[in-house]
Amino acid sequence: MAKGEGAESGSAAGLLPTGILQAGERPVQVKIYLLDVAQVDPFSASIILFVGRAWDAITDPLVGFCISKSPWTRLGRLMPWIIFSTPLAIIAYFLIWFVPDFQQGQTLWYLLFYCLFETLVTCFHVPYSALTMFISTEQSERDSATAYRMTVEVLGTVLGTAIQGQIVGQAHTPCVQDANASTVALEGVNRTQSATSLRETAYLLAAGVIASIYVICAVILTLGVREQREPYETQQAKPMPFFRGLRLVMSHGPYIKLIAGFLFTSLAFMLVEGNFALFCTYTLGFRNEFQNLLLAIMFSATVTIPIWQWFLTRFGKKMAVYIGISSAVPFLILVALMESNLIVTYVVAVAAGISVAAAFLLPWSMLPDVIDDFHLKQPHIHGTEPIFFSFYVFFTKFASGVSLGISTLSLDFTGYQTRGCSQPARVKLTLKMLVTMAPIVLILIGLLLFKLYPIDEEKRRQNKKALQALREEASSSGCSDTDSTELARIL
Repeated sequence: MAKGEGAESGSAAGLLPTGILQAGERPVQVKIYLLDVAQVDPFSASIILFVGRAWDAITDPLVGFCISKSPWTRLGRLMPWIIFSTPLAIIAYFLIWFVPDFQQGQTLWYLLFYCLFETLVTCFHVPYSALTMFISTEQSERDSATAYRMTVEVLGTVLGTAIQGQIVGQAHTPCVQDANASTVALEGVNRTQSATSLRETAYLLAAGVIASIYVICAVILTLGVREQREPYETQQAKPMPFFRGLRLVMSHGPYIKLIAGFLFTSLAFMLVEGNFALFCTYTLGFRNEFQNLLLAIMFSATVTIPIWQWFLTRFGKKMAVYIGISSAVPFLILVALMESNLIVTYVVAVAAGISVAAAFLLPWSMLPDVIDDFHLKQPHIHGTEPIFFSFYVFFTKFASGVSLGISTLSLDFTGYQTRGCSQPARVKLTLKMLVTMAPIVLILIGLLLFKLYPIDEEKRRQNKKALQALREEASSSGCSDTDSTELARIL
């Protein structure tokens, strides 16, 4: 990936957080590590990342389906997956950042443990995301839990970014003034044994700190959360075949419309995410400021998540989508039109954080409403919650892959110079288009698709009453069955 080989983008984290461990495992970071520390050739590094991300996308729906077929235990249905995947994920995470002594077989080593790590993180992240549906049956409590979860995920991403950025950032190779001599210079730096050893130690140290925080968070989650089972979910429910579950989930109209809308808006923000560091460095000329700008965005997002939570409870989720996501458009236009100005850039960064907060809070807040609507239309189908969540994660990663491909091809086509201290004018223009005009168009398309989303506040209230009646009926039926069984035993 052309844009991923610059040192500036190596310490930039994503704007759409997925957890502290994943904050230290960005494809950009992994590729820089493979090229600079492990000294894997570029073709093999690209194969490792491509196969790893493709495998990661495939495992989401598969893990979701396996979780849906898991039996209820004393710990619940989801919690055993979280407990058993955590230590294995930590081991795989360390092995990603370890350079084996042998040269032949290094590609297989990194491909194996990268795919293994992605699988184990999926085994953690899918049940962790679906846990929202099992901690309460009240819509307001689930919305509140989602807001808290998103806030902590942002803080975790900021913390992971700061840890890996500060520790590993000191080991990056500086830019090369003469682009024609970059290959020779990089070969000389990469073959210096002491420099390579220092970079390897830095990556392992960062991995150790991040993994320790990951374990602490997993322990708190395990000890502090208990799953609740729906009263109308019978233990005699038959196992659901994979393709039938897939067909039912993917044929649910509100789910498809929600995914379609957020697919475009997520792609918009991921384009900004993937090119933010290079845009600040080369187009705006703020080589030493982009990390501070990134922190400004994340801090703004953290502060405004509770505000958006209040807004959606007061004015509705669809209204929050329209206002929250569209609020980024004027500031993106300002970035496209303005000259390089640091103060204005910080103002835009703070405003972008406000919109980013809405972009990743609202889909996770609206997804439980879609699942409630599905339960009303399919009252005898149970255990589909992990499938809903896993396929949403799958489409989010699909948007990430599309964004990665668009950015890479665009920069390669315009002549991006690896590790150059400056770039050609056409590269600067391409970066501006990727960060401003392309996201604006995608946001507008996504907002138009949200017009088709049928679950408004009135529909949510109707579904809430219908589900409550269904639960009361199931509870009454359960009590009647228990009384009949007891009477039969006495007779």
